[in-house]
This record gives sequence, structure tokens and C-alpha cells, in this order.
Amino acid sequence: MTLLDEIAAQVRTCTRCRLCEGRRHAVPGVGPPDARIMFIGEGPGRDEDERGEPFVGKAGEALTILLRNNGIARDEVFITNVVKCRPPENRDPRPDEIEACREYLDGQIAAIAPALICTLGRWALQTLLDPAASVMKLNGTVVEREGLTYVPLIHPAAGLHNDNMREPIKQGFAALGRIIADYR
Repeated sequence: MTLLDEIAAQVRTCTRCRLCEGRRHAVPGVGPPDARIMFIGEGPGRDEDERGEPFVGKAGEALTILLRNNGIARDEVFITNVVKCRPPENRDPRPDEIEACREYLDGQIAAIAPALICTLGRWALQTLLDPAASVMKLNGTVVEREGLTYVPLIHPAAGLHNDNMREPIKQGFAALGRIIADYR
């Protein structure tokens, strides 16, 4: 059993916060243990909670298309979330819930040791880099922090809810496609 498998097993039985009470399935993450690129979103939605896998709903479909359009195969990357259980009514995760899952996320990052970590949306960016950071300002840029390389991106779900976000999302992922050539 790999370290990633151990973390996944712990996530599936976790009761560290109240999110476990309403979940159908915890969602540890998916992808190869030696992935060079890691994507981190906010938290599971309804479809993810049903299947126990991240980014399988409409946002996941959008992510898959964005990856493909920029030369990135989804099965080559590791995908996870800041929180591993669905917040009720898809509300924002609370600080204590993020803190309860932080050890799992840090463990996944350490186990995979990706060359590039792509944060999807505000919560992942602010959890991993800076609580005051703006995803709109950093979208598609490279940020170095504590020996890790990040590329903040606007969450694909934003384009599903707001047509004005589609172009900035595409631009961020296009920049990622150019950046990735140096990290493969």
C-alpha cells in the first residue's frame, strides 16, 4: 500500500469535522502517484459525493475539456480538493473544516511531489498560498513558494455560472498549457 493509498483510506473513514455527517462518500483524490501536475479544487459537489471521485460533474467535464484543449491528458494528473467531503448545499468550506483536511492535502502533496500544483479557484489558492490572494489577478501565472511551484487558475465551475468568466478561464488554462512544457 502506497502513502497515497493510506491517505485515501484515512479520508474515507474520517470523522474529524461535521462534513462527515452528511457525506455519502469522502473524495480523497484520483490520479497517478507519480503525477507531475496536481490540481486542487475547493471541495466535492453532489456528483462527486455520489461517486467518491473529484471533478466528475459539470465542473469536471469543463475541466477535462480545458485540459484536453491545452494538451494535458486528465489521466496524467492528480486531482483532489481542499476539503474531502461535500459541504452542505455546496456552501463554502469553513476554516475548521479546511484545517481538519489540511493534513490529508499536505500528505498528498508530499507523497506525489508534483512539479506543478494548479489551484482551482479562490479556496485552494487562499489555503495554499495567501489568504488575501486574488485568483483573478494571479490566473495563469507561476508562483513559487517554499520550494513548490503553483499556477493559480479560475475554477472551471465559474464559467458554468457566469458567461463573463469563460474567457478568463480559457486564458488561464492556455497559459498553463504553455507553462507545462517546462515541467513535464
